Amino acid sequence: MTARWPDDARPEISPIYSRAEIAVAAPTAAVFAWLADAERWPEWYEQCSRVRILSGPAPALGIGTHFRWTVLNVPVTTTVEECDPPFRLAWSGTGLGAAAYHSWDLEPTPQGCRVITEETQRGVIPSLARVALRPLLRFTQERWLAALARVATAQPAR
Repeated sequence: MTARWPDDARPEISPIYSRAEIAVAAPTAAVFAWLADAERWPEWYEQCSRVRILSGPAPALGIGTHFRWTVLNVPVTTTVEECDPPFRLAWSGTGLGAAAYHSWDLEPTPQGCRVITEETQRGVIPSLARVALRPLLRFTQERWLAALARVATAQPAR
């Protein structure tokens, strides 16, 4: 699957880009349901908190959903830009001197699905701290994927 990027968020022009993936032994619809229920992320993803939908589709994320949340103690304001259940979810966000674009792609497999997450970051902080932030982003992506896989295989989404 080829990621789609806004012109200003393409990996080749962003100081920070990371991609991670995981195989999940659950159907795409089950995995997507957990991913699209942002207000429940803190229940299973320890690095985020205080998720609050401000406007747009809710409780499941949809195009135009605008929400605030905290990830790694950084407040972020986010808008869902793409939503094609159960295959793709992407949002843009800003926080702490950075602008980001984060996508999730889910591909069915005979055993469940493959989940691919990609993110680019731009701005003053990503430009100045890219050496430290690149591995941190990769680490957080891997943690988020592992947590998503655990929750999606352990229990159905509400």
